[in-house]
Amino acid sequence: MNILVIEDEKKTADAICSGLEESGYKTEVAYNGSSGLELGLSGKFQLVVSDIIMPGINGMELCNRLRKHNPDLLILMLTALDSKDNVVKGLDAGADDYLTKPFDFRELLARIRSLSKRIENRTKNTVLLFADVRMDTEAKTISRKGSEILLTAKEFELFEYFMRRPGKVLSRSELSENIWNIDFSTGTNFVEVYINYLRNKIDKPFAKKLIHNVHGKGYVLKEET
Repeated sequence: MNILVIEDEKKTADAICSGLEESGYKTEVAYNGSSGLELGLSGKFQLVVSDIIMPGINGMELCNRLRKHNPDLLILMLTALDSKDNVVKGLDAGADDYLTKPFDFRELLARIRSLSKRIENRTKNTVLLFADVRMDTEAKTISRKGSEILLTAKEFELFEYFMRRPGKVLSRSELSENIWNIDFSTGTNFVEVYINYLRNKIDKPFAKKLIHNVHGKGYVLKEET
């Protein structure tokens, strides 16, 4: 999931981004409301984590404008203003959740995981798009650059798991538990075998790779830079 962090305190913003990236998320940062609005309108992000009090456009107005542009965008507000009135104002402006500073980073991660489930539920049985790949989860078809790719049922299920989590590092344990419903054993290599199947069909015939190894952590679906 791609996350936009909008926070005028550079130290705080950089710490949030660093922690999120260590947790497998892809992030970008804006240090004021104006640049945050521009990035937020780009369509690149599924979630925005935004402060309220900041230079340029404040978080309330930012949230309201982003929500009008993209009703499906997830917005988590961060602020030192913890009164109930401010919570209500933030939610009325269109925020999905609200976290008061200072906060434990683990709580932020928990809130993000909870919000991300909405994306999965919202996108069930729909067309998924990433880079030049188009996946239709109802018709069970997939194509890249308009060329149809034939996958087995398990390959399709595995790649759909990637398509719903672009930019997130997926461990072998997570894949084995969610796709095969078994605990990962270091004595087996079935995850690697199926990843190779996908690479031979989805990456090998094309110039740019999409499925990448993350040393010691697992795999990630991302575009080459």
